[in-house]
Amino acid sequence: MTYSIIARDVVTGQFGIAVQSHFLAAGQKVPGALAGVGAVATQANVRTGYRKEGLQLLSNGASAEEALAASLANDPMPELRQVAMIDAQGHTAAHTGTGCWKAASHHADFGVSAQANTVADRAIPGAMVAAYQASAGPLSTRLLAALDSAEALGGDLRGRQSAAIYIVGGTHTVDVDVDVLMDLRVDNDPEPLAQLRTAVGLAIAFEPMWWAIRGPACRGPIAPSREETEEAFEVLTTAQGEYGPQNLEPTFWRAIALWRASRQQEARQALTEIAKDNPGWTLLFDDVVSRWPIPRTSTERNHA
Repeated sequence: MTYSIIARDVVTGQFGIAVQSHFLAAGQKVPGALAGVGAVATQANVRTGYRKEGLQLLSNGASAEEALAASLANDPMPELRQVAMIDAQGHTAAHTGTGCWKAASHHADFGVSAQANTVADRAIPGAMVAAYQASAGPLSTRLLAALDSAEALGGDLRGRQSAAIYIVGGTHTVDVDVDVLMDLRVDNDPEPLAQLRTAVGLAIAFEPMWWAIRGPACRGPIAPSREETEEAFEVLTTAQGEYGPQNLEPTFWRAIALWRASRQQEARQALTEIAKDNPGWTLLFDDVVSRWPIPRTSTERNHA
Protein backbone atom coordinates (compact mmCIF):
# COMPACT_ATOMS: atom_id res chain seq x y z
CA MET A 1 0.00 0.00 0.00
CA THR A 2 3.05 2.22 -0.11
CA TYR A 3 6.32 3.12 -1.74
CA SER A 4 9.29 4.42 0.21
CA ILE A 5 13.02 5.05 0.08
CA ILE A 6 15.69 4.98 2.78
CA ALA A 7 19.18 6.40 2.25
CA ARG A 8 22.40 7.47 3.91
CA ASP A 9 24.21 10.57 2.67
CA VAL A 10 27.81 9.56 2.08
CA VAL A 11 29.15 13.07 2.82
CA THR A 12 27.15 14.08 5.91
CA GLY A 13 26.26 10.65 7.24
CA GLN A 14 22.63 11.74 7.51
CA PHE A 15 19.88 9.14 7.23
CA GLY A 16 16.66 9.90 5.43
CA ILE A 17 13.35 8.23 4.66
CA ALA A 18 10.62 9.41 2.32
CA VAL A 19 7.27 7.73 1.73
CA GLN A 20 3.98 8.16 -0.15
CA SER A 21 0.83 6.12 0.12
CA HIS A 22 -2.91 6.11 -0.44
CA PHE A 23 -3.29 5.52 3.27
CA LEU A 24 -3.93 7.91 6.14
CA ALA A 25 -0.77 9.22 7.85
CA ALA A 26 1.80 6.86 6.33
CA GLY A 27 4.47 8.98 7.98
CA GLN A 28 3.23 7.79 11.36
CA LYS A 29 3.79 4.13 10.52
CA VAL A 30 6.58 3.68 7.98
CA PRO A 31 9.75 5.59 8.93
CA GLY A 32 12.13 5.02 11.80
CA ALA A 33 15.66 6.39 12.12
CA LEU A 34 18.28 7.12 14.75
CA ALA A 35 21.08 9.62 14.18
CA GLY A 36 24.45 7.97 13.69
CA VAL A 37 22.86 4.50 13.80
CA GLY A 38 20.61 3.77 10.83
CA ALA A 39 17.12 3.81 9.39
CA VAL A 40 14.19 1.42 8.94
CA ALA A 41 11.14 1.49 6.68
CA THR A 42 8.28 -0.91 7.43
CA GLN A 43 5.22 -1.20 5.20
CA ALA A 44 2.76 -3.51 3.39
CA ASN A 45 0.89 -5.16 6.27
CA VAL A 46 2.84 -2.81 8.45
CA ARG A 47 4.39 -3.95 11.72
CA THR A 48 5.80 -0.90 13.49
CA GLY A 49 7.80 -3.12 15.84
CA TYR A 50 10.38 -3.48 13.08
CA ARG A 51 11.43 0.11 13.72
CA LYS A 52 12.19 -0.35 17.41
CA GLU A 53 13.70 -3.81 17.02
CA GLY A 54 15.76 -2.91 13.98
CA LEU A 55 17.18 0.31 15.41
CA GLN A 56 18.00 -1.41 18.70
CA LEU A 57 19.90 -4.14 16.87
CA LEU A 58 21.72 -1.59 14.73
CA SER A 59 22.60 0.38 17.88
CA ASN A 60 24.12 -2.79 19.31
CA GLY A 61 26.41 -3.16 16.32
CA ALA A 62 24.44 -5.47 14.04
CA SER A 63 24.72 -4.90 10.31
CA ALA A 64 21.62 -4.10 8.29
CA GLU A 65 21.50 -7.68 7.04
CA GLU A 66 21.85 -9.12 10.54
CA ALA A 67 19.27 -6.74 12.02
CA LEU A 68 16.75 -7.52 9.32
CA ALA A 69 17.24 -11.27 9.64
CA ALA A 70 16.80 -11.17 13.41
CA SER A 71 13.69 -8.98 13.15
CA LEU A 72 12.11 -11.25 10.57
CA ALA A 73 12.80 -14.26 12.80
CA ASN A 74 10.76 -12.59 15.56
CA ASP A 75 7.77 -12.00 13.27
CA PRO A 76 5.11 -14.73 13.08
CA MET A 77 3.98 -13.47 9.66
CA PRO A 78 7.09 -12.26 7.77
CA GLU A 79 5.55 -13.21 4.42
CA LEU A 80 3.12 -10.29 4.83
CA ARG A 81 5.79 -7.66 5.45
CA GLN A 82 7.95 -5.34 3.42
CA VAL A 83 10.92 -3.98 5.35
CA ALA A 84 14.19 -2.23 4.55
CA MET A 85 17.11 -1.28 6.82
CA ILE A 86 20.33 0.66 6.44
CA ASP A 87 23.24 0.76 8.88
CA ALA A 88 25.87 3.34 9.83
CA GLN A 89 28.23 2.09 7.12
CA GLY A 90 25.60 2.46 4.41
CA HIS A 91 24.94 -1.25 3.96
CA THR A 92 21.32 -2.04 3.14
CA ALA A 93 19.04 -5.04 3.45
CA ALA A 94 15.44 -5.40 2.29
CA HIS A 95 12.66 -7.98 2.43
CA THR A 96 9.48 -8.30 0.39
CA GLY A 97 7.27 -11.12 1.64
CA THR A 98 5.48 -13.42 -0.76
CA GLY A 99 2.15 -12.29 0.72
CA CYS A 100 2.60 -8.65 -0.16
CA TRP A 101 0.20 -7.10 -2.65
CA LYS A 102 0.30 -6.19 -6.32
CA ALA A 103 3.71 -5.60 -7.97
CA ALA A 104 5.55 -5.76 -4.65
CA SER A 105 9.32 -5.49 -5.04
CA HIS A 106 12.40 -3.74 -3.70
CA HIS A 107 15.73 -2.51 -5.03
CA ALA A 108 18.58 -2.30 -2.53
CA ASP A 109 21.96 -0.75 -3.36
CA PHE A 110 24.80 0.55 -1.23
CA GLY A 111 23.57 3.60 0.66
CA VAL A 112 19.98 3.41 -0.59
CA SER A 113 17.00 1.08 -0.81
CA ALA A 114 13.53 1.59 -2.32
CA GLN A 115 10.52 -0.65 -1.82
CA ALA A 116 6.95 -0.65 -3.13
CA ASN A 117 3.74 -2.64 -3.05
CA THR A 118 0.22 -2.12 -4.39
CA VAL A 119 1.78 -0.04 -7.14
CA ALA A 120 1.37 0.25 -10.89
CA ASP A 121 4.78 -1.09 -11.92
CA ARG A 122 7.38 -3.46 -10.44
CA ALA A 123 10.05 -1.18 -11.90
CA ILE A 124 9.21 1.58 -9.40
CA PRO A 125 11.85 0.72 -6.75
CA GLY A 126 14.64 0.60 -9.33
CA ALA A 127 13.51 3.89 -10.82
CA MET A 128 13.46 5.47 -7.36
CA VAL A 129 17.01 4.40 -6.61
CA ALA A 130 18.19 5.62 -10.01
CA ALA A 131 16.50 9.01 -9.53
CA TYR A 132 18.01 9.37 -6.07
CA GLN A 133 21.50 8.54 -7.29
CA ALA A 134 21.21 10.87 -10.29
CA SER A 135 20.04 13.85 -8.21
CA ALA A 136 22.16 16.55 -6.62
CA GLY A 137 21.60 18.81 -3.64
CA PRO A 138 20.64 18.11 -0.03
CA LEU A 139 19.34 14.72 1.04
CA SER A 140 15.75 15.99 1.17
CA THR A 141 15.89 17.06 -2.48
CA ARG A 142 17.18 13.67 -3.61
CA LEU A 143 14.55 11.81 -1.61
CA LEU A 144 11.81 13.92 -3.19
CA ALA A 145 13.23 13.18 -6.65
CA ALA A 146 12.83 9.47 -5.88
CA LEU A 147 9.18 9.92 -4.92
CA ASP A 148 8.56 11.88 -8.11
CA SER A 149 10.01 9.04 -10.18
CA ALA A 150 7.61 6.58 -8.58
CA GLU A 151 4.67 8.82 -9.44
CA ALA A 152 5.90 9.06 -13.02
CA LEU A 153 5.44 5.28 -13.30
CA GLY A 154 1.93 5.36 -11.86
CA GLY A 155 2.66 5.28 -8.14
CA ASP A 156 0.16 3.73 -5.74
CA LEU A 157 -2.64 1.96 -7.65
CA ARG A 158 -5.27 3.62 -5.47
CA GLY A 159 -3.98 7.18 -5.82
CA ARG A 160 -2.50 9.56 -3.26
CA GLN A 161 -3.31 10.46 0.32
CA SER A 162 -0.26 10.96 2.53
CA ALA A 163 3.48 11.53 2.31
CA ALA A 164 6.32 12.15 4.71
CA ILE A 165 10.04 12.80 4.96
CA TYR A 166 12.23 12.11 7.99
CA ILE A 167 15.93 12.97 8.23
CA VAL A 168 18.35 12.54 11.14
CA GLY A 169 21.98 13.49 11.57
CA GLY A 170 25.10 11.44 11.09
CA THR A 171 26.07 11.58 14.77
CA HIS A 172 23.96 10.48 17.72
CA THR A 173 23.71 13.12 20.48
CA VAL A 174 20.54 12.01 22.37
CA ASP A 175 19.23 15.56 21.80
CA VAL A 176 16.22 15.34 19.51
CA ASP A 177 16.56 19.04 18.62
CA VAL A 178 19.97 18.25 17.17
CA ASP A 179 19.49 14.68 15.96
CA VAL A 180 16.24 15.15 14.03
CA LEU A 181 16.92 17.48 11.12
CA MET A 182 13.61 17.21 9.30
CA ASP A 183 10.30 15.61 10.27
CA LEU A 184 7.50 16.60 7.91
CA ARG A 185 4.21 14.87 7.18
CA VAL A 186 1.19 15.41 4.99
CA ASP A 187 -1.36 13.06 6.50
CA ASN A 188 -4.47 13.53 4.35
CA ASP A 189 -4.36 15.50 1.12
CA PRO A 190 -5.23 14.74 -2.54
CA GLU A 191 -1.77 15.99 -3.59
CA PRO A 192 0.51 15.01 -0.72
CA LEU A 193 3.76 15.14 -2.70
CA ALA A 194 3.13 18.72 -3.80
CA GLN A 195 2.34 19.69 -0.23
CA LEU A 196 5.39 17.85 1.07
CA ARG A 197 7.67 19.61 -1.42
CA THR A 198 6.31 22.97 -0.27
CA ALA A 199 6.87 22.01 3.36
CA VAL A 200 10.46 20.93 2.64
CA GLY A 201 11.16 24.28 0.97
CA LEU A 202 9.80 26.13 3.99
CA ALA A 203 11.83 23.96 6.35
CA ILE A 204 15.02 24.72 4.43
CA ALA A 205 14.21 28.44 4.61
CA PHE A 206 13.32 28.18 8.30
CA GLU A 207 16.63 26.67 9.43
CA PRO A 208 18.76 29.83 9.09
CA MET A 209 15.77 31.93 10.18
CA TRP A 210 15.56 29.92 13.39
CA TRP A 211 19.14 30.77 14.28
CA ALA A 212 18.56 34.43 13.39
CA ILE A 213 15.55 34.81 15.67
CA ARG A 214 17.36 33.07 18.52
CA GLY A 215 20.41 35.29 18.15
CA PRO A 216 21.28 38.75 19.52
CA ALA A 217 19.63 40.55 16.59
CA CYS A 218 16.20 39.48 17.86
CA ARG A 219 16.49 38.78 21.58
CA GLY A 220 18.59 39.10 24.69
CA PRO A 221 19.80 41.87 27.03
CA ILE A 222 22.77 42.86 24.85
CA ALA A 223 22.36 45.04 21.75
CA PRO A 224 23.46 43.30 18.55
CA SER A 225 26.39 44.50 16.49
CA ARG A 226 25.69 46.10 13.14
CA GLU A 227 27.03 42.98 11.42
CA GLU A 228 24.71 40.71 13.42
CA THR A 229 21.73 42.89 12.55
CA GLU A 230 22.56 43.03 8.85
CA GLU A 231 23.05 39.26 8.73
CA ALA A 232 19.66 38.75 10.39
CA PHE A 233 18.02 41.16 7.93
CA GLU A 234 19.40 39.19 5.00
CA VAL A 235 18.33 35.83 6.39
CA LEU A 236 14.83 37.00 7.32
CA THR A 237 14.25 38.76 4.00
CA THR A 238 15.25 35.60 2.14
CA ALA A 239 13.00 33.50 4.35
CA GLN A 240 10.03 35.80 3.73
CA GLY A 241 10.54 35.34 0.01
CA GLU A 242 10.28 31.59 0.50
CA TYR A 243 7.32 31.78 2.89
CA GLY A 244 5.29 34.16 0.75
CA PRO A 245 2.49 36.46 1.96
CA GLN A 246 0.55 33.65 3.62
CA ASN A 247 3.07 33.52 6.49
CA LEU A 248 4.55 36.78 7.77
CA GLU A 249 6.68 35.32 10.55
CA PRO A 250 10.03 36.37 8.97
CA THR A 251 8.85 39.98 8.56
CA PHE A 252 7.67 40.05 12.17
CA TRP A 253 11.13 39.09 13.37
CA ARG A 254 12.68 41.61 11.02
CA ALA A 255 10.59 44.26 12.79
CA ILE A 256 11.95 43.01 16.10
CA ALA A 257 15.50 43.26 14.75
CA LEU A 258 14.81 46.82 13.57
CA TRP A 259 13.57 47.78 17.01
CA ARG A 260 16.61 46.27 18.70
CA ALA A 261 18.85 48.16 16.30
CA SER A 262 17.31 51.45 17.56
CA ARG A 263 15.29 51.86 14.38
CA GLN A 264 11.98 51.94 16.19
CA GLN A 265 10.08 53.99 13.62
CA GLU A 266 10.95 51.53 10.84
CA ALA A 267 10.03 48.68 13.15
CA ARG A 268 6.58 50.14 13.81
CA GLN A 269 6.03 50.76 10.11
CA ALA A 270 6.85 47.15 9.29
CA LEU A 271 4.60 45.98 12.10
CA THR A 272 1.71 48.13 10.88
CA GLU A 273 1.91 46.49 7.47
CA ILE A 274 1.76 42.91 8.73
CA ALA A 275 -0.84 43.67 11.43
CA LYS A 276 -3.40 45.15 9.04
CA ASP A 277 -5.36 41.92 8.87
CA ASN A 278 -4.25 40.43 12.18
CA PRO A 279 -3.74 42.70 15.21
CA GLY A 280 -2.33 39.73 17.07
CA TRP A 281 1.08 40.57 15.57
CA THR A 282 1.05 43.90 17.46
CA LEU A 283 0.23 42.21 20.76
CA LEU A 284 3.05 39.72 20.25
CA PHE A 285 5.49 42.44 19.21
CA ASP A 286 4.80 44.46 22.36
CA ASP A 287 5.27 41.37 24.49
CA VAL A 288 8.59 40.43 22.86
CA VAL A 289 10.16 43.89 23.03
CA SER A 290 9.01 44.36 26.63
CA ARG A 291 11.26 41.52 27.71
CA TRP A 292 14.38 43.46 26.74
CA PRO A 293 13.24 47.09 26.77
CA ILE A 294 16.63 48.79 26.36
CA PRO A 295 19.26 46.61 24.66
CA ARG A 296 22.64 47.31 26.21
CA THR A 297 26.00 47.26 24.49
CA SER A 298 28.67 44.82 25.62
CA THR A 299 30.60 47.77 27.14
CA GLU A 300 27.58 48.84 29.19
CA ARG A 301 27.12 45.28 30.37
CA ASN A 302 30.72 45.03 31.57
CA HIS A 303 30.30 48.19 33.63
CA ALA A 304 26.87 47.36 35.03
